[in-house]
Amino acid sequence: TPPAPPPAAPIPPQSAAEVRARCAQGACLVRCRRRLYDLSGFVRLAALDGPPHRHSANARRWLEQYYVGEMEPGEEQPVDEKTVDAAAQTPTQMDPRCKTVDVEKDLVDWQKPLLWQVGYLGEKYDEWVHQPVDRPIRLFHSDFLESLSKTAWYVVFMVWAPVVLYLSWVSYTSLAQGNTRLFSSFTTEYSIPVHKYYFPFIFLLGMFLWSLLEYLIHRFVFHMKPPASNYYLITLHFLLHGQHHKSPFDSSRLVFPPVPASLVIGFFYGVLQLLLPEVLGLSVFVGGLCGYVIYDMMHYYLHYGSPKKGTYLYGLKAYHVKHHFEHQKSGFGISTRFWDRPFRTLIPEETFEKED
Repeated sequence: TPPAPPPAAPIPPQSAAEVRARCAQGACLVRCRRRLYDLSGFVRLAALDGPPHRHSANARRWLEQYYVGEMEPGEEQPVDEKTVDAAAQTPTQMDPRCKTVDVEKDLVDWQKPLLWQVGYLGEKYDEWVHQPVDRPIRLFHSDFLESLSKTAWYVVFMVWAPVVLYLSWVSYTSLAQGNTRLFSSFTTEYSIPVHKYYFPFIFLLGMFLWSLLEYLIHRFVFHMKPPASNYYLITLHFLLHGQHHKSPFDSSRLVFPPVPASLVIGFFYGVLQLLLPEVLGLSVFVGGLCGYVIYDMMHYYLHYGSPKKGTYLYGLKAYHVKHHFEHQKSGFGISTRFWDRPFRTLIPEETFEKED
């Protein structure tokens, strides 16, 4: 067992001049009363303008990870426009529920792979996994398995975009032969020919069906609440999606790695081949595959991109941040909020009640 690390030395108070100097160098410092936080590395990821509001417990807990010291007594006033005065939104004493995760005393050992530990959390798992932290996660002991569970965002595009283009060409040229007919397995006389000109509409139908599938998988698979007594379902949930909610800004785990993705994609391809004529099923499939690629790219951008205020992607980014930090049981749409409306899981515009 490695020796315990020595206790961290206390951080000396910082003067207003020191804070001004750091801000002049490009730092983004946030002040909550006398406590200072350096958000320089985080502000690009989730800084979204909006009206004043009470931050969620997860947001307060997340903030504590960037604590860098306190202002010297008597210098609590804002030092310049880059120093945000959050005193009006911060209680005099911090709510104990908002304290940051102490990785040395956490329910799991962060020095070891987490996948085989989370199943033992039982009833504590659901609360633990929805308390996000800003640190990378290791799942497996094996370096090979670990490499299969992580991927860069551009790998998804490089792998699947050529597949989409190739299968689109195959589908179109096959339809152009004029041999594809709908309902031909039931009746020859009343079967409907599927012309090549229908391909764009079939393709769009596949994308539309993917958006529904995206919602259903996210809500009923990724956000299932595993029984507290079932070690294996808890482990499976963490592998599929819990890891992402625990560490939402781990850039290597924001898109679906190609190897496990190919197994899921192959399953849906087989289902469509059973339900539809071969070429028609392929045309729907390639549209859905394109929808999946767009979804994965968009999901990465919602975490790491900086969309312009007022744009569609800006609204989606704000929506997805709310899903991670406050509304984990709603807001399941990623690339669109469309399906949250009929299924009544839409996150309300006014997320927080205003404080007195």
